[in-house]
Formats: sequence, structure tokens, C-alpha cells
Amino acid sequence: MSSGTFSSPLFVRRAAHIVQEITSPADAIEFLNELPEDRRDRIYEAALRACFDAYNGRKPASAARKTFSALRNRSPYWKMQPPRCNGSLPACRAVEKRKCRRRSRV
Repeated sequence: MSSGTFSSPLFVRRAAHIVQEITSPADAIEFLNELPEDRRDRIYEAALRACFDAYNGRKPASAARKTFSALRNRSPYWKMQPPRCNGSLPACRAVEKRKCRRRSRV
């Protein structure tokens, strides 16, 4: 089994002051399995299935990221912006690299 990692992390709010970084299908599966029953619907099922498929190597991690992101974007409570970069966090360095690559393409 190869889970791969997402091209860029997704951030979800778990509680008022707790933010979880989702970097792989395994992280997404863990988050999805902890959701209450009343928040599970068709998009939840699609995201869980895509994450399991990516984890098992049947789909690319990008497909799992896309469906998990669709689920996350449905709820403004879960949707989080990446933290502001001060250059010390690995996720911040990744965000800065992507910004630099985008600027250089233009």
C-alpha cells in the first residue's frame, strides 16, 4: 500500500482553536472517520472512498485531495486558510515555493 501525499496540505478546523493539517489520504481518512454521523452524506462517502482508493494505490493522491477539498469547502467552519508564513514551518516554505513558481511562470 502506498498512500502518497497531497501536493499541498489542506487545513481544517477541528474546534474553535484547533486546526488540523491534512497532508495525505491517511490523514483525510482519520479526519473523516471521526466525523459525527449527522455530517456524513454523499460527498462524505465520495471523499472517504477516494481517500481509501488513493491510500491503496488505485487512484492518485490528487483525486483524494480534490474530493476531500470539496467536502471541506461545503462547511465554512472547516475551511481554513494556511497559516501566515514566517519561514519556519515546512508548510509555509511549501506555500512560498509555490508562490515563487507561479510568479516565475508569468
